[in-house]
Amino acid sequence: METSVSHDPLLPATSTDPSSDDFDRTIGSGLTRRGFLRGAAIAGGGIVAATIAACAPAAAPTWTYGPTVTKAPAAGASSPPASAAASSAASAAASQAPASAAPSTAPSAAASAPAEVIPPGWTIHDVDARRRVRRYIGDLAPAFKDIYGPVVFAKLVQILGAADGYPELTQKPAFMQVGTQLVLQDILDPLKPKLVGDVKVFDLTIDPLFQKIDEILPPVAALGYNKQWPGPTIKVSEGDKVKVNFTNNLTETTGVHFHGVEFDDFFQDGVPFVTQLPITPGETYSYEFVAKSTGSLMYHSHHNATDQVGRGLLGPFIVEPKDGSEKADRDYTWISNDELGGFTINGHGFPATVPVLAAMGETVRIRFMNEGIMMHPWHLHGIRMKAVARDGIPLGSAAFECDTLGVNPGERWDVLIKATTPGIWAFHCHILPHVEGPNGMFGMVTTLIVVPKASDIDTIVKALLA
Repeated sequence: METSVSHDPLLPATSTDPSSDDFDRTIGSGLTRRGFLRGAAIAGGGIVAATIAACAPAAAPTWTYGPTVTKAPAAGASSPPASAAASSAASAAASQAPASAAPSTAPSAAASAPAEVIPPGWTIHDVDARRRVRRYIGDLAPAFKDIYGPVVFAKLVQILGAADGYPELTQKPAFMQVGTQLVLQDILDPLKPKLVGDVKVFDLTIDPLFQKIDEILPPVAALGYNKQWPGPTIKVSEGDKVKVNFTNNLTETTGVHFHGVEFDDFFQDGVPFVTQLPITPGETYSYEFVAKSTGSLMYHSHHNATDQVGRGLLGPFIVEPKDGSEKADRDYTWISNDELGGFTINGHGFPATVPVLAAMGETVRIRFMNEGIMMHPWHLHGIRMKAVARDGIPLGSAAFECDTLGVNPGERWDVLIKATTPGIWAFHCHILPHVEGPNGMFGMVTTLIVVPKASDIDTIVKALLA
């Protein structure tokens, strides 16, 4: 098999420049990885730190899915008090009942922005729904002129109502305003091991934190690894000797299970009272094993797990196979959850979900990981997906194409997407109450943005950093 070639998802691979009669465009100036990182630093802490003051939140509409939320007690706090993590267990227990304020439904757009004239034939639903998309695109909109050309750009201007001069045109996209994003964090500051002899050693903490589901709603009291939800990607190669140290900074016990890993020593399996005692507050506990299982795996709590995983104790564990895998130019991890925070992709709900970016001719790998309690059928508009692995196991000749792929709780599916048609393509769960409500799209929604050339992705990145 060919050796895997995987590039940072927001950075260009080998540039391709296929002709496209449908899209009149100019060439964006190049931006190297070094320049990207330098630009991130100049921007004041990088992409992840780039935030814009959020609009004042309003009460979310009543929704029949998702748990009751524990809100942060004070604006600007960087971590919850010791009692917050413990008290959120009580609110998580209420998640079996219908919620009155699921955060990923988001507040009424009409209550968080200046009043607009409702166009003839529209209702307030249309105004609110458009505002959600405006928040998602933000000040990225002008960059599409050089990418797609004036004809396509004029249509986008009309759809967004850019002639209104709406406030989101001067604000960063919602996904740039919510703090850590897994995809961006893995580019800017990937988790790196220490090499102790022939063992790769990773050090992680288990922490209380405040998570912004989107840029308007108040943050929720959550949990995370290294103060992230999802936790940072742990990436190793097949056959590596691995040691992962977890320091418990919570006020409650926990344990960590590496989901999908086949252990030689079952005492490394991470199930309190079956293979170990729970990790107590202040304790550091180590897991040691050889990475034999390959592909898209996960790590998460396996102690009071309905509560702790639901509050954010989850992360990706990727083992690259020695003999290579299906080639991909860009690689995205996509972890779904449906408990604290409502319906989320990588800990955020639309419009604060990071788009998938690809240039014409490129192949993108998406690693779907379901850490929730519901099945989610992921549907991509306009372009087929090719499912190439399930639970880390290559499908080989059993690989298949689809436009909708159901991912059950605990499952991982790898799909490849060949970017064949330029445009902005909706990408969402197809259980419709998980993605759309009275005020427009929310929750498990993002887009695949296919641009004509790899250098156009540089243009998007420059616009995000500007």
